Amino acid sequence: YYDFFIYGTAAALVFGRVFFPDSNPLTGTLLALATFGVGYLARPIGAIVLGHLGDKFGRKKVLVLTVLLMGASTLAVGFLPSFEQIGVIAPLLLVLMRLAQGFSAGGEQAGANSMSVEHAPANRRAFFTSFTLSGTQAGQILATAVFIPVALLPEDQLLSWGWRVPFWISAVVIVAAFLIRRTLDETPIFTAQAAEGRIEELPLKVLFRDHWRGVLRVIAAAVIASVSTIFTVFGLSFAVNTVGLDRTAMLWVGVLANVLALGTIPLWAMLSDRVGRKPVFIAGSLGSAILMFAYLWAISIGSYPLIFLFGIVLFGLVYTATSAVWPSFYAEMFPTRVRLSGMAIGTQIGFAVAGFAPTIAGAVAGDGANAWLIVAVITAVLCAVNIIAVATARETFRVPMERLGLRRELASPAAPAALD
Repeated sequence: YYDFFIYGTAAALVFGRVFFPDSNPLTGTLLALATFGVGYLARPIGAIVLGHLGDKFGRKKVLVLTVLLMGASTLAVGFLPSFEQIGVIAPLLLVLMRLAQGFSAGGEQAGANSMSVEHAPANRRAFFTSFTLSGTQAGQILATAVFIPVALLPEDQLLSWGWRVPFWISAVVIVAAFLIRRTLDETPIFTAQAAEGRIEELPLKVLFRDHWRGVLRVIAAAVIASVSTIFTVFGLSFAVNTVGLDRTAMLWVGVLANVLALGTIPLWAMLSDRVGRKPVFIAGSLGSAILMFAYLWAISIGSYPLIFLFGIVLFGLVYTATSAVWPSFYAEMFPTRVRLSGMAIGTQIGFAVAGFAPTIAGAVAGDGANAWLIVAVITAVLCAVNIIAVATARETFRVPMERLGLRRELASPAAPAALD
């Protein structure tokens, strides 16, 4: 996710001037943010294709494929010519690379979550699976930290070659990730089902026939990711391009918040393994809705102490309650035979909404004095959608692995495991 996040940072800081220089500053920023959102359009397509492959051929194969595709497309962005060099072809190539990133991400998180939850002990599924999100936070820390020295470059160097360096560095990250994933073992429950001949020929058919309600619920719940995209993309752009705050200081807000998140995510997950998924998830979503008002207000008045305080509490402490729970909670809504497909399709459609949230919010809010308030209200509405979806779901933290995703009457301890 280092690769995915450096794009968002570059879109907020420089892509408007590199790839859309003929637009006025507001329009150029909106167009750059739109290219960030385009990646989320490809994610549902990637979810369908990669979800099918993961449920039919295994989780490991999908994880190796996604890291190679993500790495190649990210590295290519670093070598793209600017608009001044080749004209309109430059932003078109940028969009193409972003689509490839999105396609890869469509199977990445669901593949990692399926792999983790299926390897985890029964009473620690949230804790083990939460480390997939800790990896996401680590990627975001690295992506933001790499841009801090880059942002200090003189303007002409930043816009000519400086912004490319984080994309070139992705080559190292991808090689390391590829070598690690090649050594992974396939999950025991998938291996057992494959040996028994219980792998579906058409997992998507089974998913939409028997588990469509779970898919819809995950879609609605996954819009909580809008908190992340509003914080990391809109908040940064609003602070630097509208209010005129120092971009390095704003990058540090994200770094410190994500450092804190590395500690709070597993703690929230451990609590979820004890008290259930729903209470922790709902508390995090409600708190995020409230704190987004405080964070964007602090940016609007240009108060660095309040920006750091509310930003770190929002993104490093409260929002992480949702990040800690959803990898296990969504996975537990589906049986093994369609788990990767169900998670991938549900999350990626919800994430598509989140991906365009900064662009939509920025367009609706404009650049007026109260723009931040409109964006905070939009974020709160999306959090409310998540809360309703989670509150009406079945609690899953004590359901045995072999009975996850079954109907209530079949998921009881007396039900035969083979029904999965």
